[in-house]
Order: sequence, then C-alpha cells, then structure tokens
Amino acid sequence: MSAAYDLARAGQQVQVFESASAAGGLASGFRDEAWSWPLERFYHHIFTTDKAIIELAQQIGFADRLFFRSQITAQWWRGRGYDLNGPMQVLRFPGLPFPDRVRFGAVAFYLKYLDADWRRLERTTAAAWTSRWAGKNVYRLLWRPLLEGKFGPHADEVNMAWLWARIRARSFKLGYFVGGFQGFSDALLAAARRAGAQVQLDAPVAQVAQVQGGWEVTVRGAQPERFDQLLVTGAPGLLTKLVPQLPAGYLGQLSKLRSMGAVVLTLALTQPLTGGLYWVNMPKDQFPYLALVEHTNFIAPEHYGGDHLIYLGDYLEPSHAYFSMSHAQLLAHFLPSLQVVNPAFRPEWVRKSWLHREPYAQPIVPVGHSAHIPPLGTPLPGLFWASMSQVYPWDRGTNFAVELGRKVASEMLERGLSALHAV
Repeated sequence: MSAAYDLARAGQQVQVFESASAAGGLASGFRDEAWSWPLERFYHHIFTTDKAIIELAQQIGFADRLFFRSQITAQWWRGRGYDLNGPMQVLRFPGLPFPDRVRFGAVAFYLKYLDADWRRLERTTAAAWTSRWAGKNVYRLLWRPLLEGKFGPHADEVNMAWLWARIRARSFKLGYFVGGFQGFSDALLAAARRAGAQVQLDAPVAQVAQVQGGWEVTVRGAQPERFDQLLVTGAPGLLTKLVPQLPAGYLGQLSKLRSMGAVVLTLALTQPLTGGLYWVNMPKDQFPYLALVEHTNFIAPEHYGGDHLIYLGDYLEPSHAYFSMSHAQLLAHFLPSLQVVNPAFRPEWVRKSWLHREPYAQPIVPVGHSAHIPPLGTPLPGLFWASMSQVYPWDRGTNFAVELGRKVASEMLERGLSALHAV
C-alpha cells in the first residue's frame, strides 16, 4: 500500500490486487459486535523512533490519530511479572545478582544508544555475544528465553545484528492509532485511491506470466490483465509459486529464506488479568506461549465494550502442532496457565475468543544473513519483490514495511516505466 501510494502520486497507473477482504496484511484487524474499535489479529504498536510510518501518517492526514503512551513491559519470574522498562527497574530486578543487573544495564545501554557496526555484529550469534558481554546469568534468564521464544530450535543460529536492531529501534513509549492499525490501513488505502491507484480487495492472484514488454496477471475468476512492472509483496514461497520461471540461482536464494509462523489466541475477559502489565515475556518452559499481552492495559476497555483483551502469542515452526490443533483444543491448552498468572482467574471470565495463525511471520536470520537477501529487483525485467524478509537487520513490523514499500517504489520509478502492478 505504501508503494502504491507513492507510485500513484508520481503519476503512474497503479493496480493493487489484495487477496484479503481488508487492507493491512498482518496488521489488519477484526471486530466484535460489542466494540467501537477493531482489534489487530496479531498484537501491534509502534515506537517513537519509527520515523517512516509516522511520516506517512502525517502525509495522509492521519497523524492526529496517532498517540504515544507509557506502559509496563515485564519479565515473568517466580510467579510474577517484573517491570524492566528502565534502568531503575532493572537495578531492582531480584532475578539477578546486583553485578549482573549492572552488566545487563550497561550492555543494553551500549546496544541502544551507542553506534555499532551491525555488519560486524552479524558475524557472530546473539547467544555467543550476549553470553560473553552480559554474562551467562543474564543470558540464561533474559536473552535466551527471548531467542528461544522467537526462533525456537533456531535460537542458536540468530545473529547479533538482529538483537542489536531490535533493541535500537525500541522506545519506552509505544504508539497506537485511534481506530487501531486497521484504521490506519484504511486511511492509507483511501489515500492511495485518492492519488489514483486502483485497489481490488478479495482479489487473490491465481497466476502471473511473463509476456512481451511486461507481465500478465490473472486474478481468480477474472480475465488476465497486462502491466509493465509487477511487484509481489508476499512470502518467498508465494513468489516461487507465482513465478517458477525465475532463474535457478535466485530460486535457491528464496528457498534459503526460512521463517517462523505465528499463533495468537485472543481472549475477551470480563475481568482484568495482570494487575496493570501490558506485555509479559513468559518463560516457555513454564507456559505454553511466548507472550501474554493485556491490550486493554494500553488501550482503554471502553473502546471494546468493556472487554479486557488478552493476547496469548507464540512464534513456532509452521509444522508445529499449534497450526493443526482446533480453536477449542488450543483454548483448553492455554487457559489453565492463566490461573498461574492470576489465581483468581476462572474460565467463566472468558466471554469470547478468537484464533489467528500465519505460517510466515518471523524471518530467521543466521550469521552472515545480509549476503543471502535477494535485491528488490529480481533477475526478470520488470519484476520486483518486497517482503519482511528484506527489512533486515531491522525486525519485521509496520514501520519497516512502510520504509521498504517506499524504497521499492523509488526503484520502480527509476526504471521509467508507466504502468505498474502490485500484488
């Protein structure tokens, strides 16, 4: 959508085919009849450092709907969540001896505020780097659970540049939009259309074919359409499926881009759960999920009919059992853990629940990963690819999706062709 907006504003003829019924991708929302605001399928917020999406919100006239608030992000340890949002909170954390707390704070300060060469950092794993500089206690209690939660069996492969970028981009205040990220996505969709882009929702692309002078795109149930340039913005596997005639070397690069999937169970509770915590990192040897997010400790329950909204989320290999278990099975599997979080919890607190799953949600980034990322322009003339696999070293998210979309639009414009297409 960011690419379509820029290309249309530059006077190009733009056609977007979106397979879903709403714009937004992984940031799209859903709505319950009791709510005035939609809610993201997968928990979302932005940081004060997220310049690309803030600038775009200003350009499309949506900046007055963006706000930032303080919240509490915690680490679960011995039966409760401990706030680790600032230096004083870290120094008071009883899970580590005082020298280790100081060491953790010093390393976090270095990664957050001092210039570091991320290309140098990607030569080593996050496990090795944090063990060496923060110490084995800090690694075992804080860094290792994060890496295992995000990357599962691939935790020891993840390079240090990814962890540096994750810390570097974070801010203590988090941002959200009036009407949620679906509100922002809808505003961007409207802005792209005002600029002249044609956007079709519920329009899954069934086939693309290289033709003389460009590309032919066929949406399921429709006649083929021709374009000079084509931008695919899905997973590596989608590009491989749509354009199997890509050179073998390029397809080999795509096949090496591995990723984790996401499973999120969202609960509407009649009572608050965590006592004011927004985000709690949960140890996966004790809980069946990585993160517990009480969204309504960040955004008031009044926007959701008084519901207290809880996300229970995890990053898993697409082959994991959570991707095949039914909604009822996952609910039964997750609910007992909530009584550990709050002994007063009862299953009767659950008014309603929703399950969302995506197999392509978190790219895996091993040592030397930058050498394996394909460029935005593919070897085939007029064909471009932009995905969360290419925002590296930054972690995937809405800000870097916007940044990448605008970057690929600039590259497409440089080719000087007039008819463009985004999938």
